Amino acid sequence: MTEVAWNPLYGAPVYPAERYAALTRRIGGILKTNNDVLLVQAEAVVALEAVATSLARPGLSVLNIVTSPYGNWFGQWLRRGGTHVVDIVARPGLPIELDAITVALDINPNVSVMALVHAESASGILNPLPEIIALAKARSIVTIVDAVASVGGHSLDVDALGIDIAVIGPQKALGGPVGVSALSVSRHAWELMLHDGAPRDSILSLADLKAWVDAGRGVLPGTPAPLEFFALEACLDQVEAEGLAQIIARHEKAASASRAGLTALGTSLWVPAGQGSSLVTTVSLPSGLGSASVIAFAAGLGVELTPGVGAGLSHLMRINHTGVRASFPTVLANVVAYGAALRQAGIPANIGAASEAVTKSYGG
Repeated sequence: MTEVAWNPLYGAPVYPAERYAALTRRIGGILKTNNDVLLVQAEAVVALEAVATSLARPGLSVLNIVTSPYGNWFGQWLRRGGTHVVDIVARPGLPIELDAITVALDINPNVSVMALVHAESASGILNPLPEIIALAKARSIVTIVDAVASVGGHSLDVDALGIDIAVIGPQKALGGPVGVSALSVSRHAWELMLHDGAPRDSILSLADLKAWVDAGRGVLPGTPAPLEFFALEACLDQVEAEGLAQIIARHEKAASASRAGLTALGTSLWVPAGQGSSLVTTVSLPSGLGSASVIAFAAGLGVELTPGVGAGLSHLMRINHTGVRASFPTVLANVVAYGAALRQAGIPANIGAASEAVTKSYGG
């Protein structure tokens, strides 16, 4: 018999049921909300699908703002349940325009729900959340915000803005685990979701999780995933130790330094700074230069660069400064690696000026 070394992940203890309620309170503090907070034992895409599935039914009309593949998926999930969905699709890789939302609302006065993504890691854009929520509130429309990428990277005050459903995942700016997610739900949103046809006895059932909340947030429905919840608890410990405001400021600095460095390199930013997310900076590759060669060259330097995600975005290169990557060493390495990849392809790039710009942004 082969002897196997002991691994602490083997035979992990059950996550204590009495600590679930504390997790929801701590997440509510991050979201700045007194609404119900639910825990979903899966990555955030499942939580988003659960929202759509729990809401969807014939007779419901939803305005769905599409700025990435995630918005497309949300609309598909709603249509699957018979919902009338009006998609507003932004130009590829750009934020939605407020005028387009106003026009769509005027044309579709029966809309009772609006859905959007706050920050897009797929393209590096930031949608104007406060203005969009204000448009919805003026018409008593229930709002759903995919804040999976934005939480921890941007200010997000659920109650002050009046967001009815906010879905988050801890794996991006908060630096936590991928396999668990959370959402906050307002009273108005519950009124829409607790209908006769709402799913029950399913991982996609928010009605089941409402029963869990009402029963005191004890043992979760199904079989709890202890490792993910221990990891989430450790993530929240780290977030509280650093301070949410400091985490947001760290991402803002990383974004500012990245953009200063890339500009000094001689590269044009894809979106203006005011429309860009603090999580990812995107640039448009020079004509004739493919993303694969840039990515491969950067990987040889130990740096991960990635292409834009979504239709019409293959010409974009994403420079990631999310979570632990929102730091001076990583930002500097990202910018230098991209500049070196350009030089390798015979394209001028002022790496010295870029390095100086990054260092200066960090106060050096």
